[in-house]
Amino acid sequence: MVSGQAPLAAQGLQSLQDLQGLRFTVVGAAGFVGSRLCATLQARGAQVWTPARHEPWPWQVPLGHVIYCAGLTADYLARPFDTVHAHVSHLAQVLQHGLERGSLESLVYLSSTRLYDGQETGVANETAVLPLDPANPRHLYDFSKGLGESLCHVAGQGRARVARLACVYEGPQDADGFLPALLRQVLAARSAGVARVEVSSSPHFARDYVHLDDVVDALIRIAVSGRQPVYNVASGANVSNADLFEYLARRWGCEVQPLLHTVPSSAPQVDIERLCSELHWRPRSLFDALDDVLEACQGARAC
Repeated sequence: MVSGQAPLAAQGLQSLQDLQGLRFTVVGAAGFVGSRLCATLQARGAQVWTPARHEPWPWQVPLGHVIYCAGLTADYLARPFDTVHAHVSHLAQVLQHGLERGSLESLVYLSSTRLYDGQETGVANETAVLPLDPANPRHLYDFSKGLGESLCHVAGQGRARVARLACVYEGPQDADGFLPALLRQVLAARSAGVARVEVSSSPHFARDYVHLDDVVDALIRIAVSGRQPVYNVASGANVSNADLFEYLARRWGCEVQPLLHTVPSSAPQVDIERLCSELHWRPRSLFDALDDVLEACQGARAC
């Protein structure tokens, strides 16, 4: 155990707004989730170390609660070796040296609910057998995340946990993803006085969207108080493009015309009961969060 930190069992959920005296190491601190996580931890009084990508690690220094956010998403097919290094090889070093030196209090490994894609049942919970196909190039990402998860289970000595994240969003300022790109397109149309936009997507496509702030709160809860090997971090509800387009027309005043009408395979609904019941976590709905985005946008006279 890291010197100066109370056992996990003694750290109640009520104290998670005050993290004074707790040490965290955030791997991948420059990324979308990692940067917000660091800001939140520091605001709550935690000590936070954010190692740079090629910075030598002083393994003798207490790592505390490690939250492993490093990874590749959009360009994983173009960078397969970097993907495996980020998702598996570097994780192996952190686990091995951190546990050998006794400097690791806990580790939370960020994985993805996309590992459930292709599952035949309607609900995806943490105990599901994952449908992975090594012959499918798209599953390079899935397999690397799966191997990272396996390392946590096999070599984590009970201190490593997995957080499977759904589609994480904040707003139109996000760099990547269908939702922020759509919001930017709608905002630009509103500013130009245009009441309709076209998108190259199908109204039948559905995703589970979870807000960035809810993800960060969940990761802290899992790091400090989690007991299970895997947690789903999602909203628990799939939102179809059709429902999203209807909402944007009704609340944002912009009609969205889809250019595609393909019907993809149904995505399983991600079960979040474990995280909600054990760690008293409650995510906001996509449309409630987008109402806040619209209000902030109007307040800033950006739309």
